[in-house]
Amino acid sequence: MAVSVSQRVASRASGPSFAALTMAADLVRHRSLVLALLERELKARYRGSILGFVWTFLNPLLLMAVYALVFRFYMRIAVANYALFLLAGLLPWTWFSSSLADGTNAIVGGSSLVTKSLFPTEILPVVVVLSNMVNFALSIPLLALAGWAYGVSFSPLAWLWLVPVMVLQCVFTLGLVLSLAALNVHYRDVQHVVANLLLLWFFLTPIVYPASQVPERLHLLLWANPVALFTEIYRDIFVTPAWPNLEAFGVLTIYALVSILVGAKIFDGYRDTFPELV
Repeated sequence: MAVSVSQRVASRASGPSFAALTMAADLVRHRSLVLALLERELKARYRGSILGFVWTFLNPLLLMAVYALVFRFYMRIAVANYALFLLAGLLPWTWFSSSLADGTNAIVGGSSLVTKSLFPTEILPVVVVLSNMVNFALSIPLLALAGWAYGVSFSPLAWLWLVPVMVLQCVFTLGLVLSLAALNVHYRDVQHVVANLLLLWFFLTPIVYPASQVPERLHLLLWANPVALFTEIYRDIFVTPAWPNLEAFGVLTIYALVSILVGAKIFDGYRDTFPELV
């Protein structure tokens, strides 16, 4: 059963932590539906294509080849093992940017489900984030293979950090997607703003260039950019390899908590209006 009306009212009357906990309980209760929709989303992504899931590997490789050609050879960015360096930044960025781009339209695009009275609408943005996370996870062997090709030593201790870092990115991204998906139902301009913002965000994040090229006076902006911190931590794991910066990990934990609490509160506040507006 869905969360009761009284629970929804209590959630809106209380703080964001209660909204997040209520949403988490609802997702656990409907975990079978989440898994079913996740499976459907993954199968539908490459339905009708000859290569199917192979595109999960080809897409980042082709993107890496283009950026490597432009930034390594044309713009002469001097970074050791540049292809590995680039791939370690592009893969988590693709998970993040695809989740925001697709998730912003999750409620509007899922109107046939949203209008069903008992359907828990938070499942739609959750499935978008999880499906992109699965694609990221399936691409991790590419990083391992690239590391082997470049002679980067494998560090089990560094790789142990991969799961908690992915969990943090999932929580952080989901919080943003919940907010954007809810706001986009009322203000359809949000999806267009997000598309342009992601382009700006990409170049403000040290993905195709090292953080060392950012002027010292602007380093505070890197700490204010969660995606930049995620990028550096993934590179610590896959490229260096070394233990991630624990200070950055702590800051990202705060970002993730704030994101999911605010996102759950905004989503919960707008949820009753979805059936009328989609």
